[in-house]
Amino acid sequence: MKRTGLIFFLLTLPAALFLGQQKTPLHPTLPTITFARVWEAYTPQDINFTVQSTGSAKYLSRNPFTPPDPGSDPDYTLDFTISTRNQEKLFRDAREANYFNGDFSFKKHPVASTGKKTLTYGDPDRYFETSYDYSENRAIEEITNILTGISNTIEHGRKLTFLHRFDKLGLEDELKGMEAAMESHNLAELQIIQPTLESIAGDSKVLNIARQRAKRLLAKVKSE
Repeated sequence: MKRTGLIFFLLTLPAALFLGQQKTPLHPTLPTITFARVWEAYTPQDINFTVQSTGSAKYLSRNPFTPPDPGSDPDYTLDFTISTRNQEKLFRDAREANYFNGDFSFKKHPVASTGKKTLTYGDPDRYFETSYDYSENRAIEEITNILTGISNTIEHGRKLTFLHRFDKLGLEDELKGMEAAMESHNLAELQIIQPTLESIAGDSKVLNIARQRAKRLLAKVKSE
């Protein structure tokens, strides 16, 4: 019996050691920021970001409160690399906001809702989460603006791809709206959709005014 017990112990020991070394989802190996926004009145209604300290990022958008069109994909996902400048800003701001350990929600008086937002920070040693609709904290506000600006860029890129294929005449209005959003600092990381803009700018079948708008946006990419 003693020998049998010893054999069982030796066989199960490696598995036990392995399980003890596993990281929980709350404690990723690399410092990681996640951001989620749920805003039923907006499109997309639900966006999610995961950004690692290496700059590797994942994006998800969906519209869970609206019945999907037949044949459409309810979820859109994209893997991309965030610029070094914004990657450094995000993690610097996270540190300034005490890694989201606290209540950063504005409570002085009611404000128009722009969706429930949740920020989390995780690394091997810590995990914190905070939720808010609007915040006066500078670091929280900057993180929110960067990530919603990236979402705006990605979603505009999706629409440009669709219009370029199915409605070239609609490209001019969409690009005009993007230029206005760029001037209002509501877009970020334009390099994510650079191939789409280059395809439009170089397409002789697209109206010249739309091509010129695409070229001006491409110039913004190079200047960033």
